[in-house]
Amino acid sequence: MIDNTYYNEADHGPHEIFKLGDFPLNSGDTLRGTKLAYKTHGVLNDKKDNVILFPHMYSGTSKSMEMFIGPDRPLDPEKYFIILPGQFGNGFSSSPSNTPPPFNMGAFPDIQIGDDVRAQHRLLTEKFGITELRLVLGWSMGAEQTYEWAVAYPDMVKRAAPIAGTAKTTPHDFIFVRLLEDVIKSDPAWNGGFYTEPDAVHVGIRRHAQVWSVMGVCQEFYKRETWREVGFSSLDDFNRGFWENWFLPMDPNNLMCMSRKWRYGDVSLHTGGDLKAALGRITAKTFVMPFGNDMFFPTQDCAEEQAMIPNSELRVVDSLWAHFAMFCLSDKDRQAIDDNLQELLDTTVK
Repeated sequence: MIDNTYYNEADHGPHEIFKLGDFPLNSGDTLRGTKLAYKTHGVLNDKKDNVILFPHMYSGTSKSMEMFIGPDRPLDPEKYFIILPGQFGNGFSSSPSNTPPPFNMGAFPDIQIGDDVRAQHRLLTEKFGITELRLVLGWSMGAEQTYEWAVAYPDMVKRAAPIAGTAKTTPHDFIFVRLLEDVIKSDPAWNGGFYTEPDAVHVGIRRHAQVWSVMGVCQEFYKRETWREVGFSSLDDFNRGFWENWFLPMDPNNLMCMSRKWRYGDVSLHTGGDLKAALGRITAKTFVMPFGNDMFFPTQDCAEEQAMIPNSELRVVDSLWAHFAMFCLSDKDRQAIDDNLQELLDTTVK
């Protein structure tokens, strides 16, 4: 069973907060009293050139990525200063759940991936004086942020590893994410995003988890009953103990905030809709790392984008866990991801 202590600060460990004040959004709106929560591991060296930035995925927090950090791992805090930035809507940074009225809950403004990355850029440059990133990496929506970083700030990003995500949300993925939103809204307690308490929308969140159970892993995963390898006793036990257990602690409006960013993710906004031109701006050594069997971000979609990126390679990680290979519930998945990250970090760049 996945231990999901989504909002428990004691289990997450303390966050640091970077205050952004009244933050202008790409939409033209303003996010008031904006805060960006983040965590760091390791020490920033005197040259400030040992920085790794690791934004997290939809439904995640900085804690979600900490399992990749450790001595003798590619993300070694004894060598690197690793920054785990939150994203707006994750419950720790400015979110529908923690913003005071009148901009709280269903009135929280729409956020874009570019807003998250601009806020992270301010954190790095204003708080730490960082002008160079040894590596930016992320999974799923973290990959969307990785692409945004590499396109928006190409001179800063030396290496990039977008993992199981795309630079522009495909039409199929757009429809899928819209379904995720609609099943939450289908709960009678939704009330336009102004529900009485997060638990009131548990029916919608359970439906949301059910959709993920269809798309999050692959058909062969279920045929082989791969869930037995991680301690589940039946299909129903897995669906409740894995999928529902992951999503039920989460605030529905926070999920909506993050899903809208996912649905409209698009680095070609920088180039008037020209995706090839946008990806052509990337100067980082880039490993595009799709997961085999991923139905959200199929290898073909990732490969088509990778072909537009100079100095890039396609590194497919095959796994029956499909999109959720990043949880590393298989030692094989963990090793494959680590091997790619280590090779990328060892690659000499200008």
